[in-house]
Amino acid sequence: VQLQASGGGLVQAGGSLRVSCSASGLPLDYYGIGWFRQAPGKEREGVSYISSSGSSIKYEDYVKGRFTISRDNAKNTVYLQMNSLKPEDTAVYYCAAKWGVNLYNTIAEYEYWGLGTLVTVSS
Repeated sequence: VQLQASGGGLVQAGGSLRVSCSASGLPLDYYGIGWFRQAPGKEREGVSYISSSGSSIKYEDYVKGRFTISRDNAKNTVYLQMNSLKPEDTAVYYCAAKWGVNLYNTIAEYEYWGLGTLVTVSS
């Protein structure tokens, strides 16, 4: 089982980026997915979460209105569209998976974690 986040890069403040989470050996349509991030010297924090069906979604306050989470179960991929990026959004972004139908929004709940992708927002 392997999750992989991809799509990170360098973008100017105010710009947009879309990161993707794909899986091998794991049918994501049975899993709730969370996006988390970890900035240098800081603890990992939640960003956004989506239930297995996509019917439930939650955003943390600091990305609400700027980020959009979505999923395409046919492609076994979950996306995080990030708009109006700020320098403080700079971090390694991770996706994680938790089996079940609910919305999961704490780090401890997640079973599988992928390698992260670095997002750097320049001012």
